[in-house]
Amino acid sequence: MLLKRRESYIEHIENQSMSIFFSGHAPLKSADQFYPFVVNRNFFYLSGLNQENLCLVIMKGAGKSDTYLFIEKIDPVKALWDGAGMTFEEAAEKAAIPLENVRDITSLETFIAQMLSTSRRALYGELSHIYLDLERLNEKVPATESIQFAHRLKSLYPQINLCSNQMILAEMRTIKDASEVEDMKKAIAITKVGLERIMRELKVGRYEFQLEAEFNYVLNLHRTAPSFNTIAAQGKNATVLHYIENSDAIEPGSLVLFDLGCLSNHYASDITRTYPASGQFTPRQKAIYELVLSVNKEAIRFLKPGMTLKEFNDFGKQKLTEGAKALGLIKEDDEITRYYYHSLGHYLGLDVHDVGNYTKPIPEGAIITVEPGLYIAEENIGIRIEDDILVSASGNINLSQDIIKEVNEIEAFMKAKRSR
Repeated sequence: MLLKRRESYIEHIENQSMSIFFSGHAPLKSADQFYPFVVNRNFFYLSGLNQENLCLVIMKGAGKSDTYLFIEKIDPVKALWDGAGMTFEEAAEKAAIPLENVRDITSLETFIAQMLSTSRRALYGELSHIYLDLERLNEKVPATESIQFAHRLKSLYPQINLCSNQMILAEMRTIKDASEVEDMKKAIAITKVGLERIMRELKVGRYEFQLEAEFNYVLNLHRTAPSFNTIAAQGKNATVLHYIENSDAIEPGSLVLFDLGCLSNHYASDITRTYPASGQFTPRQKAIYELVLSVNKEAIRFLKPGMTLKEFNDFGKQKLTEGAKALGLIKEDDEITRYYYHSLGHYLGLDVHDVGNYTKPIPEGAIITVEPGLYIAEENIGIRIEDDILVSASGNINLSQDIIKEVNEIEAFMKAKRSR
């Protein structure tokens, strides 16, 4: 799997090139405290390793390519405090890299200098390109390790062409292999257990954060974490797309929207369900819910390889517009933006809003969320229904089909838990 990914990556880059990927570091939190380490997703995608202060280097010559891994040597004193980390042998096996190509991280810059020297041109030719994982700059966050490293390389080797491999990896990561699909299925299965626990514990008077805690309890039991900040939004709160305060009490007669997910081997699930606090939808809530559900199902059937994301989004918006007019919610098409103000879906994978070339048609093998919604603040109603879909020419696969969403299924489940 890792070898095939690296082989595919090598096909997309120039000859006489070097590609450098850093695993990253845990950022400083305060004094001697650090935030939890989160591995760079492109590094993980090509190496399968989850440890900070590692570097993957891929060399490509005219007829030869090799992969090198640079890691920290085990420090016996540090091991007593923080754990030993991987040995060279363990890292070589996990990353499918020859042991002789695993080096001490302190030798990285010397290695790069040697590869760029005239005496090593017999190996890969005269290197003319260096690829780095150059994410877009954001003035609100510090420059990434790759961007900082790029500045140093440019000052030392001004003749070298520095290139970003972001789009190469984005397009590769859009199409999921079998192991990636399995990891996402596992994340979705855990999410299902969490949502069922939420339905069992949902009742008027409880707080949104208490329902979030019920979900987190399930994740802790499965030794995983949320894939993004959980949204537990009752009533009018559900009309705010990124509501994460989760601080209000559940009111009588309200609907509660849960947008949540978790990780399995760094692969994310992203599911939204909307439940009645009382266990039963009112006629008005049911009518709006059934409209959103019908668009969810129609969009899953409509989605296919070769379609653009714009076509997909336009379809969902048009169906919601038609339904909202039929319900008397709006009279003119352009009024739909009052009640629906997000896209129909996004790529999903190692990131929740996963990378991909959003200007190109949707490829077979992509996993996309389908999440229509309607948000009617004046009625304290916010409804969204979201599934994770594997796009296939032979028929899309709803990876989250086992997470109930029909009105009768939800009401029956919640009635059964109240009778126990």
